[in-house]
Amino acid sequence: MIVPVLMAGGSGTRLWPLSRELYPKQFLRLAGEQTMLQQTVARAAALPSASAPIVVCGDAHRFIVAEQLKAVDGRQIILEPMGRNTAPAAAVAALQVAAAHGDDALVLLLPADHVIADQAAFAKAAQHAATLAQQGKLVTFGVVPTQPETGYGYIRTGEALGDAGHSVAAFVEKPDRETAEGYLADGGYLWNGGMFLFQAKAMLAELRMHAPAVLDACEAALNQGQRDLDFLRLDADAFAACPEDSIDYAVMEKTSNAAVVALDAGWNDLGAWTYLGEVSSSDAKGNVLSGDVLTADTTNTLVRAESRLVATVGLDNHVVVETADAVLVAPRNRVQDVKAIVGQLKAAGRSEAKHHPVVYRPWGSYETIALADRFQVKRIVVKPGAKLSLQMHHHRAEHWIVVKGTAIVTRGDDTLRLTEDQSTYIPLGTKHRLENPGVIDLELIEVQSGSYLGEDDIVRFQDDYNRA
Repeated sequence: MIVPVLMAGGSGTRLWPLSRELYPKQFLRLAGEQTMLQQTVARAAALPSASAPIVVCGDAHRFIVAEQLKAVDGRQIILEPMGRNTAPAAAVAALQVAAAHGDDALVLLLPADHVIADQAAFAKAAQHAATLAQQGKLVTFGVVPTQPETGYGYIRTGEALGDAGHSVAAFVEKPDRETAEGYLADGGYLWNGGMFLFQAKAMLAELRMHAPAVLDACEAALNQGQRDLDFLRLDADAFAACPEDSIDYAVMEKTSNAAVVALDAGWNDLGAWTYLGEVSSSDAKGNVLSGDVLTADTTNTLVRAESRLVATVGLDNHVVVETADAVLVAPRNRVQDVKAIVGQLKAAGRSEAKHHPVVYRPWGSYETIALADRFQVKRIVVKPGAKLSLQMHHHRAEHWIVVKGTAIVTRGDDTLRLTEDQSTYIPLGTKHRLENPGVIDLELIEVQSGSYLGEDDIVRFQDDYNRA
Protein backbone atom coordinates (compact mmCIF):
# COMPACT_ATOMS: atom_id res chain seq x y z
CA MET A 1 0.00 0.00 0.00
CA ILE A 2 1.15 3.54 -0.84
CA VAL A 3 -0.16 6.29 1.44
CA PRO A 4 0.13 9.75 -0.16
CA VAL A 5 1.06 12.43 2.38
CA LEU A 6 0.77 15.93 0.97
CA MET A 7 2.65 18.86 2.51
CA ALA A 8 0.36 21.86 2.09
CA GLY A 9 2.14 24.43 4.25
CA GLY A 10 4.08 27.45 3.05
CA SER A 11 3.11 30.94 2.00
CA GLY A 12 4.24 31.09 -1.65
CA THR A 13 5.55 34.63 -1.39
CA ARG A 14 7.29 34.50 -4.78
CA LEU A 15 3.89 34.39 -6.51
CA TRP A 16 2.59 37.55 -4.81
CA PRO A 17 0.21 39.30 -5.39
CA LEU A 18 -1.85 36.24 -6.34
CA SER A 19 -0.42 34.08 -3.55
CA ARG A 20 -0.93 35.47 -0.03
CA GLU A 21 -0.07 34.17 3.42
CA LEU A 22 -3.64 33.12 4.21
CA TYR A 23 -4.37 31.79 0.70
CA PRO A 24 -1.06 30.65 -0.84
CA LYS A 25 -0.34 29.11 -4.22
CA GLN A 26 -1.19 25.49 -3.33
CA PHE A 27 -4.85 26.53 -3.03
CA LEU A 28 -4.97 28.50 -6.29
CA ARG A 29 -5.94 27.47 -9.81
CA LEU A 30 -2.70 28.30 -11.58
CA ALA A 31 -2.31 25.54 -14.17
CA GLY A 32 -5.76 24.14 -14.90
CA GLU A 33 -9.30 23.94 -13.59
CA GLN A 34 -8.25 22.34 -10.31
CA THR A 35 -6.15 23.94 -7.60
CA MET A 36 -2.57 22.79 -7.10
CA LEU A 37 -3.63 20.77 -4.04
CA GLN A 38 -6.48 19.09 -5.91
CA GLN A 39 -4.18 18.22 -8.82
CA THR A 40 -1.68 16.64 -6.43
CA VAL A 41 -4.41 14.58 -4.74
CA ALA A 42 -5.69 13.35 -8.13
CA ARG A 43 -2.16 12.50 -9.29
CA ALA A 44 -1.44 10.44 -6.19
CA ALA A 45 -4.87 8.76 -6.18
CA ALA A 46 -4.27 7.47 -9.72
CA LEU A 47 -1.31 5.36 -8.57
CA PRO A 48 -1.97 1.62 -8.15
CA SER A 49 -2.75 0.59 -4.55
CA ALA A 50 -2.80 4.20 -3.31
CA SER A 51 -4.87 4.86 -0.20
CA ALA A 52 -6.79 8.00 0.70
CA PRO A 53 -4.40 10.91 1.25
CA ILE A 54 -3.15 12.54 4.42
CA VAL A 55 -2.72 16.31 4.17
CA VAL A 56 -0.40 18.14 6.56
CA CYS A 57 -1.14 21.85 6.75
CA GLY A 58 -1.18 24.84 9.06
CA ASP A 59 -4.07 25.70 11.33
CA ALA A 60 -4.87 28.88 9.39
CA HIS A 61 -5.50 26.87 6.21
CA ARG A 62 -7.54 24.02 7.69
CA PHE A 63 -10.94 25.03 6.33
CA ILE A 64 -9.54 25.77 2.87
CA VAL A 65 -8.04 22.26 2.73
CA ALA A 66 -11.26 20.69 4.00
CA GLU A 67 -13.32 22.54 1.41
CA GLN A 68 -11.01 21.64 -1.49
CA LEU A 69 -10.92 17.97 -0.47
CA LYS A 70 -14.57 17.52 0.53
CA ALA A 71 -15.12 15.10 -2.39
CA VAL A 72 -12.21 12.86 -1.35
CA ASP A 73 -13.41 9.98 0.81
CA GLY A 74 -11.26 8.89 3.72
CA ARG A 75 -8.85 11.82 3.64
CA GLN A 76 -7.13 12.90 6.85
CA ILE A 77 -6.02 16.42 7.69
CA ILE A 78 -3.26 16.91 10.24
CA LEU A 79 -2.76 20.43 11.61
CA GLU A 80 0.70 21.73 12.47
CA PRO A 81 0.56 24.46 15.15
CA MET A 82 3.50 26.20 13.49
CA GLY A 83 5.86 25.62 10.56
CA ARG A 84 8.86 23.41 11.29
CA ASN A 85 10.05 22.53 7.73
CA THR A 86 9.84 19.12 6.07
CA ALA A 87 11.64 16.81 8.53
CA PRO A 88 8.83 17.02 11.13
CA ALA A 89 6.28 16.52 8.34
CA ALA A 90 8.11 13.32 7.33
CA ALA A 91 8.23 12.16 10.95
CA VAL A 92 4.52 12.80 11.54
CA ALA A 93 3.71 11.07 8.25
CA ALA A 94 5.74 7.97 9.09
CA LEU A 95 4.29 7.74 12.60
CA GLN A 96 0.70 8.18 11.46
CA VAL A 97 1.00 5.75 8.55
CA ALA A 98 2.72 3.12 10.71
CA ALA A 99 -0.05 3.36 13.29
CA ALA A 100 -2.87 3.20 10.74
CA HIS A 101 -1.50 0.82 8.10
CA GLY A 102 1.48 -0.96 9.64
CA ASP A 103 5.14 -0.03 9.53
CA ASP A 104 5.71 -1.81 6.19
CA ALA A 105 3.36 0.63 4.44
CA LEU A 106 4.92 3.02 1.93
CA VAL A 107 4.71 6.77 2.42
CA LEU A 108 4.67 8.99 -0.67
CA LEU A 109 5.63 12.44 0.63
CA LEU A 110 4.77 15.19 -1.87
CA PRO A 111 4.62 18.98 -1.85
CA ALA A 112 1.09 20.07 -2.73
CA ASP A 113 2.12 22.86 -5.11
CA HIS A 114 3.96 21.18 -7.99
CA VAL A 115 2.95 20.67 -11.61
CA ILE A 116 3.59 17.26 -13.22
CA ALA A 117 2.31 17.16 -16.79
CA ASP A 118 2.92 13.48 -17.62
CA GLN A 119 0.92 11.26 -15.26
CA ALA A 120 2.11 8.05 -16.90
CA ALA A 121 5.78 9.00 -16.43
CA PHE A 122 5.10 9.92 -12.82
CA ALA A 123 3.38 6.58 -12.19
CA LYS A 124 6.30 4.70 -13.73
CA ALA A 125 8.80 6.59 -11.55
CA ALA A 126 6.67 5.89 -8.48
CA GLN A 127 6.66 2.18 -9.35
CA HIS A 128 10.48 2.17 -9.53
CA ALA A 129 10.64 4.09 -6.25
CA ALA A 130 8.30 1.60 -4.58
CA THR A 131 10.55 -1.28 -5.63
CA LEU A 132 13.52 0.37 -3.95
CA ALA A 133 11.54 1.48 -0.89
CA GLN A 134 10.43 -2.09 -0.27
CA GLN A 135 14.14 -2.91 0.00
CA GLY A 136 14.51 -0.38 2.81
CA LYS A 137 15.71 2.54 0.68
CA LEU A 138 14.68 6.14 1.32
CA VAL A 139 13.90 7.23 -2.21
CA THR A 140 13.90 10.76 -3.56
CA PHE A 141 12.68 11.72 -7.01
CA GLY A 142 15.36 13.53 -9.02
CA VAL A 143 13.93 15.68 -11.81
CA VAL A 144 15.74 15.34 -15.12
CA PRO A 145 17.06 18.88 -15.76
CA THR A 146 16.07 20.74 -18.90
CA GLN A 147 18.30 23.79 -18.40
CA PRO A 148 21.21 24.94 -16.21
CA GLU A 149 18.91 26.05 -13.39
CA THR A 150 20.46 27.99 -10.49
CA GLY A 151 17.30 28.06 -8.38
CA TYR A 152 17.30 24.36 -7.44
CA GLY A 153 19.54 22.07 -5.47
CA TYR A 154 20.91 19.05 -7.32
CA ILE A 155 21.40 15.33 -6.63
CA ARG A 156 24.52 13.59 -7.93
CA THR A 157 23.68 10.03 -8.86
CA GLY A 158 25.80 7.11 -7.70
CA GLU A 159 25.85 3.45 -8.64
CA ALA A 160 22.90 1.89 -10.46
CA LEU A 161 20.41 -0.06 -8.34
CA GLY A 162 19.15 -2.39 -11.03
CA ASP A 163 16.77 -0.76 -13.47
CA ALA A 164 14.88 1.15 -10.80
CA GLY A 165 17.26 3.97 -9.90
CA HIS A 166 20.62 4.89 -8.38
CA SER A 167 22.18 5.39 -5.03
CA VAL A 168 22.66 9.02 -4.02
CA ALA A 169 26.29 10.09 -4.27
CA ALA A 170 25.69 13.59 -2.91
CA PHE A 171 23.16 16.36 -2.40
CA VAL A 172 24.47 19.59 -3.92
CA GLU A 173 23.44 23.15 -2.98
CA LYS A 174 22.08 25.61 -5.53
CA PRO A 175 24.95 26.28 -7.98
CA ASP A 176 26.04 29.35 -9.89
CA ARG A 177 25.39 29.48 -13.64
CA GLU A 178 28.73 28.06 -14.73
CA THR A 179 28.51 25.16 -12.28
CA ALA A 180 24.92 24.42 -13.33
CA GLU A 181 26.03 24.27 -16.97
CA GLY A 182 28.68 21.76 -15.95
CA TYR A 183 26.07 19.63 -14.17
CA LEU A 184 23.88 19.62 -17.26
CA ALA A 185 26.80 18.62 -19.51
CA ASP A 186 27.87 15.89 -17.08
CA GLY A 187 24.50 14.15 -17.21
CA GLY A 188 24.87 12.62 -13.77
CA TYR A 189 22.98 15.34 -11.90
CA LEU A 190 19.25 15.71 -11.26
CA TRP A 191 17.21 18.52 -9.76
CA ASN A 192 16.17 17.96 -6.17
CA GLY A 193 12.38 18.09 -6.41
CA GLY A 194 11.63 17.51 -2.72
CA MET A 195 9.50 14.37 -3.30
CA PHE A 196 10.10 11.12 -1.39
CA LEU A 197 8.89 7.55 -1.05
CA PHE A 198 9.86 5.27 1.86
CA GLN A 199 8.66 2.56 4.17
CA ALA A 200 7.31 4.04 7.39
CA LYS A 201 9.64 1.87 9.48
CA ALA A 202 12.70 2.80 7.40
CA MET A 203 12.14 6.53 7.89
CA LEU A 204 11.45 6.09 11.60
CA ALA A 205 14.69 4.11 12.04
CA GLU A 206 16.73 6.80 10.26
CA LEU A 207 15.07 9.58 12.26
CA ARG A 208 15.85 7.71 15.46
CA MET A 209 19.49 7.49 14.40
CA HIS A 210 20.06 10.93 12.87
CA ALA A 211 17.34 13.25 14.24
CA PRO A 212 16.00 11.79 17.50
CA ALA A 213 14.85 15.18 18.81
CA VAL A 214 12.61 15.60 15.76
CA LEU A 215 11.12 12.14 16.17
CA ASP A 216 10.58 12.49 19.92
CA ALA A 217 8.82 15.84 19.57
CA CYS A 218 6.60 14.63 16.72
CA GLU A 219 5.71 11.44 18.56
CA ALA A 220 4.68 13.47 21.61
CA ALA A 221 2.74 15.94 19.47
CA LEU A 222 0.79 13.10 17.87
CA ASN A 223 0.16 11.22 21.11
CA GLN A 224 -1.06 14.37 22.83
CA GLY A 225 -2.95 15.62 19.79
CA GLN A 226 -6.70 16.22 19.79
CA ARG A 227 -9.47 15.60 17.30
CA ASP A 228 -11.18 18.83 16.23
CA LEU A 229 -14.08 18.32 13.81
CA ASP A 230 -12.48 16.71 10.73
CA PHE A 231 -8.93 17.53 11.85
CA LEU A 232 -6.18 15.96 13.93
CA ARG A 233 -4.58 18.85 15.76
CA LEU A 234 -0.97 18.21 16.89
CA ASP A 235 -0.22 19.30 20.44
CA ALA A 236 1.20 22.81 20.24
CA ASP A 237 3.62 22.66 23.18
CA ALA A 238 5.11 19.32 22.12
CA PHE A 239 5.44 20.38 18.48
CA ALA A 240 7.03 23.70 19.44
CA ALA A 241 9.91 21.72 20.97
CA CYS A 242 10.66 20.13 17.58
CA PRO A 243 13.84 21.38 15.83
CA GLU A 244 13.17 23.14 12.55
CA ASP A 245 14.92 21.17 9.80
CA SER A 246 14.43 19.82 6.29
CA ILE A 247 14.25 16.13 5.54
CA ASP A 248 17.35 16.56 3.35
CA TYR A 249 19.52 17.93 6.14
CA ALA A 250 18.03 15.86 8.96
CA VAL A 251 18.07 12.46 7.23
CA MET A 252 18.78 12.18 3.51
CA GLU A 253 22.29 13.65 3.58
CA LYS A 254 23.26 11.42 6.53
CA THR A 255 21.71 8.06 5.71
CA SER A 256 23.52 5.29 3.82
CA ASN A 257 20.19 4.14 2.38
CA ALA A 258 19.36 7.10 0.14
CA ALA A 259 18.32 6.29 -3.43
CA VAL A 260 17.15 8.44 -6.32
CA VAL A 261 14.75 7.70 -9.18
CA ALA A 262 14.87 9.93 -12.26
CA LEU A 263 11.62 11.75 -13.02
CA ASP A 264 11.10 13.09 -16.54
CA ALA A 265 7.44 14.08 -16.43
CA GLY A 266 7.10 17.80 -17.15
CA TRP A 267 7.75 18.78 -13.52
CA ASN A 268 7.62 22.39 -12.38
CA ASP A 269 7.45 23.77 -8.83
CA LEU A 270 5.96 27.12 -9.93
CA GLY A 271 8.48 28.84 -7.71
CA ALA A 272 8.20 32.19 -9.50
CA TRP A 273 6.09 33.89 -12.13
CA THR A 274 8.51 32.93 -14.91
CA TYR A 275 7.90 29.25 -14.14
CA LEU A 276 4.15 29.73 -14.61
CA GLY A 277 4.93 30.92 -18.12
CA GLU A 278 6.71 27.63 -18.79
CA VAL A 279 3.58 25.54 -18.11
CA SER A 280 1.14 27.83 -19.97
CA SER A 281 0.49 28.27 -23.67
CA SER A 282 2.00 31.34 -25.32
CA ASP A 283 0.86 33.27 -28.36
CA ALA A 284 2.84 33.92 -31.54
CA LYS A 285 4.79 36.70 -29.83
CA GLY A 286 5.76 34.57 -26.84
CA ASN A 287 3.22 36.20 -24.53
CA VAL A 288 1.28 34.29 -21.87
CA LEU A 289 -1.98 36.16 -21.34
CA SER A 290 -4.76 35.47 -18.84
CA GLY A 291 -7.89 37.50 -18.15
CA ASP A 292 -8.98 40.76 -19.77
CA VAL A 293 -5.71 41.77 -21.45
CA LEU A 294 -4.84 43.95 -24.44
CA THR A 295 -1.28 44.25 -25.78
CA ALA A 296 0.54 46.37 -28.33
CA ASP A 297 4.17 45.82 -29.31
CA THR A 298 4.52 43.41 -26.38
CA THR A 299 6.68 40.27 -26.56
CA ASN A 300 7.77 37.41 -24.28
CA THR A 301 5.67 38.82 -21.45
CA LEU A 302 3.32 37.21 -18.93
CA VAL A 303 0.23 39.30 -18.21
CA ARG A 304 -2.42 38.05 -15.76
CA ALA A 305 -5.50 40.17 -15.08
CA GLU A 306 -7.77 39.06 -12.25
CA SER A 307 -10.32 41.85 -11.90
CA ARG A 308 -10.06 44.50 -14.62
CA LEU A 309 -8.68 45.33 -18.05
CA VAL A 310 -4.87 45.39 -18.20
CA ALA A 311 -3.17 46.93 -21.24
CA THR A 312 0.55 46.85 -22.07
CA VAL A 313 2.52 48.79 -24.66
CA GLY A 314 6.14 48.22 -25.66
CA LEU A 315 7.02 45.59 -23.06
CA ASP A 316 9.48 42.75 -23.59
CA ASN A 317 10.41 40.00 -21.13
CA HIS A 318 8.25 41.33 -18.31
CA VAL A 319 5.70 40.00 -15.84
CA VAL A 320 2.53 41.94 -15.07
CA VAL A 321 0.09 40.54 -12.50
CA GLU A 322 -3.05 42.41 -11.45
CA THR A 323 -5.41 41.66 -8.59
CA ALA A 324 -8.20 43.78 -7.14
CA ASP A 325 -5.86 45.41 -4.61
CA ALA A 326 -2.35 45.19 -6.07
CA VAL A 327 -0.34 45.22 -9.31
CA LEU A 328 3.10 43.69 -9.84
CA VAL A 329 5.33 44.79 -12.74
CA ALA A 330 8.83 43.30 -13.02
CA PRO A 331 11.39 42.20 -15.60
CA ARG A 332 11.30 38.43 -15.99
CA ASN A 333 14.84 38.10 -14.63
CA ARG A 334 13.89 39.95 -11.41
CA VAL A 335 10.68 38.17 -10.38
CA GLN A 336 12.45 36.31 -7.56
CA ASP A 337 12.89 39.71 -5.90
CA VAL A 338 9.15 40.01 -5.27
CA LYS A 339 9.99 38.59 -1.84
CA ALA A 340 11.49 41.97 -1.02
CA ILE A 341 8.12 43.62 -1.69
CA VAL A 342 6.36 41.12 0.54
CA GLY A 343 8.94 41.89 3.23
CA GLN A 344 8.15 45.60 2.98
CA LEU A 345 4.42 44.92 3.22
CA LYS A 346 4.89 42.82 6.36
CA ALA A 347 7.18 45.40 7.94
CA ALA A 348 4.55 48.06 7.35
CA GLY A 349 1.77 45.85 8.73
CA ARG A 350 -0.17 46.00 5.48
CA SER A 351 -2.91 43.49 4.81
CA GLU A 352 -1.85 42.86 1.20
CA ALA A 353 0.88 40.47 2.43
CA LYS A 354 -1.59 38.30 4.29
CA HIS A 355 -5.11 38.64 2.89
CA HIS A 356 -6.64 38.39 -0.54
CA PRO A 357 -9.34 40.87 -1.45
CA VAL A 358 -11.68 37.88 -1.08
CA VAL A 359 -11.26 36.40 2.40
CA TYR A 360 -12.33 32.78 2.77
CA ARG A 361 -14.06 31.43 5.86
CA PRO A 362 -15.41 27.94 6.61
CA TRP A 363 -18.94 29.20 5.94
CA GLY A 364 -18.09 31.02 2.69
CA SER A 365 -16.29 34.29 1.93
CA TYR A 366 -16.40 38.06 2.15
CA GLU A 367 -14.93 40.87 0.09
CA THR A 368 -14.54 44.54 1.01
CA ILE A 369 -15.84 46.68 -1.83
CA ALA A 370 -15.65 50.09 -0.10
CA LEU A 371 -13.79 51.30 2.98
CA ALA A 372 -13.47 54.76 4.48
CA ASP A 373 -13.51 56.47 7.86
CA ARG A 374 -16.36 55.03 9.98
CA PHE A 375 -17.94 52.83 7.27
CA GLN A 376 -17.21 49.69 5.28
CA VAL A 377 -19.18 47.83 2.61
CA LYS A 378 -18.73 44.08 2.13
CA ARG A 379 -20.07 41.46 -0.22
CA ILE A 380 -20.76 38.30 1.79
CA VAL A 381 -21.34 34.81 0.36
CA VAL A 382 -22.64 32.02 2.61
CA LYS A 383 -22.58 28.43 1.34
CA PRO A 384 -25.78 26.33 1.38
CA GLY A 385 -26.43 24.93 4.84
CA ALA A 386 -23.70 27.05 6.46
CA LYS A 387 -24.01 29.60 9.23
CA LEU A 388 -21.81 32.26 10.80
CA SER A 389 -21.11 32.25 14.53
CA LEU A 390 -23.52 33.74 17.04
CA GLN A 391 -21.69 37.00 17.74
CA MET A 392 -21.80 40.65 18.65
CA HIS A 393 -19.69 43.77 18.10
CA HIS A 394 -18.73 46.49 20.57
CA HIS A 395 -17.92 49.20 18.04
CA ARG A 396 -20.05 48.79 14.93
CA ALA A 397 -23.60 48.39 13.70
CA GLU A 398 -24.51 46.54 10.50
CA HIS A 399 -27.12 46.71 7.74
CA TRP A 400 -27.69 43.51 5.72
CA ILE A 401 -29.33 43.53 2.26
CA VAL A 402 -30.01 40.15 0.63
CA VAL A 403 -29.29 40.15 -3.12
CA LYS A 404 -29.51 36.40 -3.80
CA GLY A 405 -30.91 33.39 -1.95
CA THR A 406 -32.58 33.15 1.44
CA ALA A 407 -31.24 34.14 4.86
CA ILE A 408 -32.24 33.15 8.38
CA VAL A 409 -31.20 36.01 10.66
CA THR A 410 -30.93 35.86 14.42
CA ARG A 411 -31.16 39.40 15.84
CA GLY A 412 -31.34 39.53 19.60
CA ASP A 413 -34.43 37.54 20.58
CA ASP A 414 -35.92 37.73 17.06
CA THR A 415 -35.52 35.28 14.15
CA LEU A 416 -36.15 36.67 10.66
CA ARG A 417 -36.40 35.06 7.23
CA LEU A 418 -35.19 37.36 4.48
CA THR A 419 -35.26 36.87 0.71
CA GLU A 420 -33.97 38.93 -2.22
CA ASP A 421 -34.26 42.72 -1.86
CA GLN A 422 -35.12 42.48 1.85
CA SER A 423 -32.91 43.90 4.59
CA THR A 424 -32.39 44.19 8.33
CA TYR A 425 -30.46 46.32 10.80
CA ILE A 426 -28.19 44.93 13.55
CA PRO A 427 -27.64 47.59 16.25
CA LEU A 428 -24.28 47.86 18.00
CA GLY A 429 -23.98 45.38 20.88
CA THR A 430 -26.78 43.07 19.62
CA LYS A 431 -26.22 39.33 19.40
CA HIS A 432 -26.76 38.17 15.83
CA ARG A 433 -26.25 35.31 13.42
CA LEU A 434 -26.61 34.67 9.69
CA GLU A 435 -27.59 31.31 8.18
CA ASN A 436 -28.21 30.00 4.67
CA PRO A 437 -31.05 27.42 4.77
CA GLY A 438 -31.20 27.09 1.00
CA VAL A 439 -29.54 25.01 -1.73
CA ILE A 440 -27.85 27.93 -3.54
CA ASP A 441 -25.32 30.47 -2.29
CA LEU A 442 -26.67 33.28 -0.14
CA GLU A 443 -25.25 36.64 -1.22
CA LEU A 444 -25.75 39.88 0.65
CA ILE A 445 -24.33 43.34 0.99
CA GLU A 446 -23.26 44.36 4.48
CA VAL A 447 -22.84 48.02 5.38
CA GLN A 448 -20.88 48.54 8.60
CA SER A 449 -20.75 51.84 10.46
CA GLY A 450 -18.98 52.71 13.68
CA SER A 451 -15.84 53.95 15.37
CA TYR A 452 -13.85 50.74 14.72
CA LEU A 453 -14.37 48.23 11.90
CA GLY A 454 -11.59 45.68 12.48
CA GLU A 455 -12.20 41.93 12.26
CA ASP A 456 -11.03 41.51 15.86
CA ASP A 457 -14.17 43.27 17.10
CA ILE A 458 -16.06 39.97 17.21
CA VAL A 459 -17.28 38.31 20.41
CA ARG A 460 -18.37 34.75 19.62
CA PHE A 461 -20.96 33.00 21.79
CA GLN A 462 -21.37 29.85 19.68
CA ASP A 463 -19.63 28.60 16.54
CA ASP A 464 -20.08 25.45 14.45
CA TYR A 465 -16.38 25.50 13.50
CA ASN A 466 -14.86 25.62 17.00
CA ARG A 467 -13.23 29.00 16.43
CA ALA A 468 -12.31 30.98 19.53
